[in-house]
Amino acid sequence: MIVFLFLLPVTLLAVVSFGRVDLTTYVTQLDFQPSNYLRALDPLYLRPVLWSFATAATATLACLVVGFPVALTLSRWEGRRQRLLLGAVVVPLWISFAVRTYGLVAVLSDSGPVFGFLHRIGLPDSTPELLYTPVAVVIGMVYSYLPLMVLPIFVALERIEPTLLLAAADLGAGPWSQLLRVQVRLAAPGIVAGCLLVGVPAIGEYVVPAILGGGKVMLYGNIVARQFQEVGDYPLGSALTMLLIVAVSIVLIVGRRATARVEDVT
Repeated sequence: MIVFLFLLPVTLLAVVSFGRVDLTTYVTQLDFQPSNYLRALDPLYLRPVLWSFATAATATLACLVVGFPVALTLSRWEGRRQRLLLGAVVVPLWISFAVRTYGLVAVLSDSGPVFGFLHRIGLPDSTPELLYTPVAVVIGMVYSYLPLMVLPIFVALERIEPTLLLAAADLGAGPWSQLLRVQVRLAAPGIVAGCLLVGVPAIGEYVVPAILGGGKVMLYGNIVARQFQEVGDYPLGSALTMLLIVAVSIVLIVGRRATARVEDVT
C-alpha cells in the first residue's frame, strides 16, 4: 500500500517536475532540466508559500488556545459527561470535510448568525464582511482541525497520575502552578503531536481557502491545484508539489525531534 499509494505517485511527480509542456501540442515532455524549480522559486509563488505557513501557524496556535482548555475539561470529567463531550469533539469528523466547510459559509455570511449577533450588540451595519477573507479561512481551519488538537492533548492529560497533582499541592503549588508546571509540562508530547497534526495539513490546505476564501485568498494548495486543473502546466505543478513535500518533511523531522526531546525531559 505504501509503494502503490505513496511512493509511486511521489516518484511520478518527481519525474514530471523535470519535464516541460510543448506549447503546440500541450503534451508534457521530459528533458530533465531544473527550469521548473527555478520558476517555482519566483516571488510570484514564494509569497503564497510564506502566506500559507503564516496562516497554518495562526490556525495551529488558535487550535491550541481553544483546544487545550477543552482537553483539560475532558480529562477532569468522568463517566457520562466525559463521553458526551468526547462525542461532541469526535462526531464532526464523521461529516464530510467539504460539507462542514460549506456550512460555515452560511454562518459567516453577512446575513448569518455571527453578524446578526454583532449587530444586536451595537456593531454598525458598515462593518467589513467576514466571508471570503483571510480571517474566514483561519476560522475554517480552526473549526475543521480542532479535534485533531484536542484528542492527543486529552490522551496526554489522561495519563497524568492524580497523585502528582496532590503532591504538587502538598508542596505549596496553587492551581495555576499545578497547571503550568505539572500538567502542561507532562502534556507537552501531546501538545507537540497536536500541533503537527494540525499544522502539517494546514500548510497545504486547499478546500477551506477555495470555499471560504472565494478565490480571493490564495494559499499554496490553491496555486498547485490551479497549475493542474486550469493552466495545464503539469511540470510546474509537480515541482511546486515536490517543494511542498520537502518543506512539510522538514517540519515533520523537526517536530519529531522536538517530541523526542520533550518525552525524554518528561
